[in-house]
Amino acid sequence: MLSQSLTDSLNDQIKQELYSSYLYLSMSAYCDERHLTGFAHWMRIQADEEREHAMRFFDFIQDRDRRAVLQAIPQPPRDFGSPVELFDQVLAHEQEVTSLIEQLYRKAAAEQDHATQVFLQWFVTEQVEEEKTASQILETLRMAGDNKVALLMVDRELGARQVAAAPA
Repeated sequence: MLSQSLTDSLNDQIKQELYSSYLYLSMSAYCDERHLTGFAHWMRIQADEEREHAMRFFDFIQDRDRRAVLQAIPQPPRDFGSPVELFDQVLAHEQEVTSLIEQLYRKAAAEQDHATQVFLQWFVTEQVEEEKTASQILETLRMAGDNKVALLMVDRELGARQVAAAPA
């Protein structure tokens, strides 16, 4: 069974994942308002993924005979600046989430909770991918600079993002 301390930490992570979903939805609305529909689409899919992550934590807690307790979610920002500034914030946010996952993993290891370590390993791997993707998009935007045609090409590329298949 999960310790109460680890249960509390996992419940906190549900809140963090739901906040991430809210943040990406807010970013999607911001991009849509600026007619960057590809960026908005990318952010919307990202929001959905973050909600799925929250549900993975929710289900894991419940499966371990503990109770998932939902907490208040802070309101995300509404303004994000230029596309470069936007993806600076995306990368910084993903790095923050990585830090939180690593803290959870260390806590599970310290408690010798092997089931939770195995569960969290998926998130460790996922965060490597999330940071890499955000970093690559950010670098592409930096290379594009003030070139509107290049920005539209990036927008089109982001708009082609497909919903990832649900992991088993």
